[in-house]
Amino acid sequence: MSVDDETRAALREMGLNAYEIDSYIVLVSGGQMTAMEVSELANVPYSKMYEVLNSLKEKGWIKSTESRPFKYYPVPPMEATRFTKLQLENKYAALESTLAETLQPLYEQRELVERPEMIILRGQQAVLAKVEDILKKASVEIVVAAPEFAKNLIALAEPLLGTGLKKSVSIKFMAAGKKGDWEFVKKFGTLGEIRIRDHMFGGGIIADGKEAMLFLGEDKPTLVIWSNHVGLVGFAREYFQFLWDSSATV
Repeated sequence: MSVDDETRAALREMGLNAYEIDSYIVLVSGGQMTAMEVSELANVPYSKMYEVLNSLKEKGWIKSTESRPFKYYPVPPMEATRFTKLQLENKYAALESTLAETLQPLYEQRELVERPEMIILRGQQAVLAKVEDILKKASVEIVVAAPEFAKNLIALAEPLLGTGLKKSVSIKFMAAGKKGDWEFVKKFGTLGEIRIRDHMFGGGIIADGKEAMLFLGEDKPTLVIWSNHVGLVGFAREYFQFLWDSSATV
């Protein structure tokens, strides 16, 4: 059986070497065979044959009979590729977890100390995308100061606040206006605490004391900015606490 270069390249990308590719193609075209038969048809040295076949078995591309003389037969290509895909996904999930636990905290620490940033966000989609990013990264605490003009934005972000947080995250949610206007945030009380105050100039969201999104204005948000500047975030967190302490518990 002859296959094109594109198919061989695809098999290489899935982790098969040249001998394994030739052996698998022979088994796909010829069916059940002994190691000697595969060696002859695939032009693989017999001294390498069992190493090649055992590797193909471990990778999920072939199987063998239980009794001697052992005969080998191919796993259907789509079944083999699904198995390989699952192995790769598990591998990269483990690698991602390792880097998230070791290198990411170092990167974030350097960002705060050496490369503070400030971004002006324009448009509802840009703001919501940044809110989602902030909430997903939080691991300890989310504090929200919601002025009346931000109610629509908070309503759109409410599913993320309700279900998109890690279990370790607690919420402090402070809103301005009438208690009845914020009924939809009541369930946050199971994750932390809710308080109401009469008025608030501006507001925002602060995650883990490391990054903040600030809404500035009175009747409507005139400026929405995000920053991880350690001084600015620290000031925002202290100001939030000042307002929090003078707000009424729901």
